[in-house]
Amino acid sequence: METTYKESEDKTIAIIAYITFIGLIIAFVLNAEKKNEFAKFHIKQMLGLVLMAVVTSFIGLIPFIGWLIAFVVLFLELYMWIVGLLNAINGRMKPLPILGEKFQDWFKGI
Repeated sequence: METTYKESEDKTIAIIAYITFIGLIIAFVLNAEKKNEFAKFHIKQMLGLVLMAVVTSFIGLIPFIGWLIAFVVLFLELYMWIVGLLNAINGRMKPLPILGEKFQDWFKGI
C-alpha cells in the first residue's frame, strides 16, 4: 500500500514526527485537530519505532546475549527510521519494512 501525498503542511507534521520523541509528541499535538491521514500514518509508524526502542533498551540490560540482540535490533531500528523519514519527505504512505503494517494495526485507535 503506497500512496503519494503533496500537501506541504501535512508533510511537515509527518517529518516532525520522525525527529526524536519530542518531535513525535509535537506532531501528535499538531495533528490532533486536523486528523490528517498522511500525518497520522507517519505518527503511528514513529510511535511503533519508539516503543520498539524502549523494549530494545530493556533487552539490552541482559548481559551478553541481550547486548548482542540489542545491538542488532538497534541497527534495524536505525534503518527503519531512515526509511520512514525518507517516505515522509517524499510524500509516500508506505509502511516501514518488517513491522510497519503491524504498527498500523496496533495503533489504529490513534
